[in-house]
Amino acid sequence: MLTVITVVYNNIEGIERTLLSVINQTYRYIEYIVIDGGSTDGTLDVINRYGGQITRLISEPDKGIYDAMNKGLAIATGDYVLFMNSGDEIYSSDTVAQVFATAHDADIYYGETEMFDANWQSLGLRRHAIPEQFNWKSFRYGMNISHQAIYIRRSLAQPYDLRYQLSADIDWVIRAANAATKIVNTKRIVAKYLVGGMSKQRHWQSLKERFRIFNRHYGFLPNVINHLVIAFRLVTYYIRYGKTND
Repeated sequence: MLTVITVVYNNIEGIERTLLSVINQTYRYIEYIVIDGGSTDGTLDVINRYGGQITRLISEPDKGIYDAMNKGLAIATGDYVLFMNSGDEIYSSDTVAQVFATAHDADIYYGETEMFDANWQSLGLRRHAIPEQFNWKSFRYGMNISHQAIYIRRSLAQPYDLRYQLSADIDWVIRAANAATKIVNTKRIVAKYLVGGMSKQRHWQSLKERFRIFNRHYGFLPNVINHLVIAFRLVTYYIRYGKTND
C-alpha cells in the first residue's frame, strides 16, 4: 500500500492537475491524503469534487508546509509514503505500478524528475542527475533526487524537523536513507515538478538551511569542501549552458 500525501494552500490553478495524477493511477493500492491549510480561493471546492476518491481530507490552518506534511504522516497507514504537493504530478498513470515492479520490498525507490514552468512547459530534467546508486551521503554535493520522486518505507519516515522552514525535506530524506538497507533506482522519470516554490523565492534562506543540514550530517569541514565542489560545478554548468535550473 502506498500513501500519497498532497499538501496545498490556495492553489486553485494547480491542485486539480495533482489530484488527477494520483486518482488516475492504475495501481490499485493507494491511500490518498490531502492536507489543506484552510484555503479560501476555491481550492477546497476543487478538492471536494473528487472527495469520493480521496481517503482523508484535513482542512485547517497549519504552521507551514512541513507542519502540514507531518499531519499527513501522522495519519498515513500505507507501507510506503510519497509526497506529491499541489502543482506537481506523478509522471504517468502507470508510474506507481512501474515503480513497485522494479524490485521487491525495497526500503526506498527513487527516480528522475521532469521540470515544468508556470505555463506547464517542460524545462527538461533537473541539472543534478540522479545517482546510479543512492545512499545517505549522496546529497553531499546537492539534492540530486526530488522530493516528489522518492518513495520511502513509512516505518523509516520520521516527522519533518520544523526547525527548517524551507529545506526540511533534505534532512528528512537523508535520515530515511541512513536507516535504509535496500534502495532501488527505478531508472525512469517518475514525477513532474513545478519550479518556483518557496525555496526558490527565499533562496538565500534555503541555502543557509541546507548548509546547516549538511553540517549536521556530514561534518563542517567536509561540508565546506563539498560546497567548493558544488560552486565549481555550478559555474562550469552556467558557462556551458547559461542557466542554473535545479
